[in-house]
Amino acid sequence: MTVTEPKLSHLAPGGEAAMVDVADKATTTRVAEARGRIVMEPQTLALAVSGNAKKGDVFAAARIAGVMAAKKTHELIPLCHSIALSNVSIDLAPDPDLPGVRVAARAKTVGRTGVEMEALTAVSVACLTLYDMLKAVDRGMRIEGVELVEKTGGKSGDWRRSAAD
Repeated sequence: MTVTEPKLSHLAPGGEAAMVDVADKATTTRVAEARGRIVMEPQTLALAVSGNAKKGDVFAAARIAGVMAAKKTHELIPLCHSIALSNVSIDLAPDPDLPGVRVAARAKTVGRTGVEMEALTAVSVACLTLYDMLKAVDRGMRIEGVELVEKTGGKSGDWRRSAAD
């Protein structure tokens, strides 16, 4: 039995970085979900939840920043395609057990390439925005666990992170 290594799609035959040509791929509905979290001191979480942070409503700012980031992913990640997003949603859930905020993003398009990077970028920037809005009271916050949860559509089919993860 011959085992072949997986081929990286963003490398040209000579090894240099190259954008993938998606012109001949089928147009399908594609959805990706990602998640992450920002861990903070309990009093920082209480301040965020109260709505009394010095910079204003940290949850509203993070939600808007996440949506904007998804729309600009192709400007941030060099080989990403510019895609027409049909929807981006950001869910922010305060979790006193962390303590911190769990962040989830869902991105959707009808197109020739997936939206995994858009969902991951949305989560990352939403977490970064929470950090920025709260750093005056807690510079020790940590952004953790940014990961793809699920993707559907496209030639490679559907994928879902196992429940054990």
